[in-house]
Amino acid sequence: MNVFRLAGDMTHLASILVLLLKIHTIKSCAGISLKTQELYALVFITRYLDIFDRFASIYNLIMKLIFLGSSLSIVWYMRRHKIVRRSYDKDQDTFRYQFIVLPCLLLALVINHRFTFKEVMWTFSLYLEAVAILPQLVLLQRTRNIDNLTGQYVFLLGAYRALYILNWIYRYFTEPSFVRWITWIAGLVQTLLYADFFYYYILSWKNNVKLELPA
Repeated sequence: MNVFRLAGDMTHLASILVLLLKIHTIKSCAGISLKTQELYALVFITRYLDIFDRFASIYNLIMKLIFLGSSLSIVWYMRRHKIVRRSYDKDQDTFRYQFIVLPCLLLALVINHRFTFKEVMWTFSLYLEAVAILPQLVLLQRTRNIDNLTGQYVFLLGAYRALYILNWIYRYFTEPSFVRWITWIAGLVQTLLYADFFYYYILSWKNNVKLELPA
């Protein structure tokens, strides 16, 4: 554990809390992509298959349970809650995510650390997380109506991965033989996908104007 890893985890946690705050207080999921939330739920389900048979630390276990439970609860709210689900714009959230799930699975079958079920699923979760934000970004570009909480949620989600890159750089120079090519490349791709959003988010904050993405 180091300060960059901790900051990354707390930023990730903050992004989820912002989204849950929006859902619970406003009773709305307007501007949020259900498809992205379902992809994240799949990411955590496949990543944490070892949750009951591999114990690293209490901190690690708690964070796994939080990320897994919160992602499933968000999907439930958007699909089943009688008030929240009314605000979901399914006509705009039409990204066909099977076109990223299947390639990620095939890539995980071909490029992985070890060809075991859990290892392939863990690798699949890395590839999938790298592109899971795509339906959300497409939805924001289509609607161009980005409220503060939605903007903060996406910004924090991207910042968490950027902080993890700093964590990897720190570990590379402080831990002998720390090399994680699959994790690094997937994380870099994920961060780059946020670059355009980061630019317009910082620009709107600097000029004190409403955040809008170009169509």
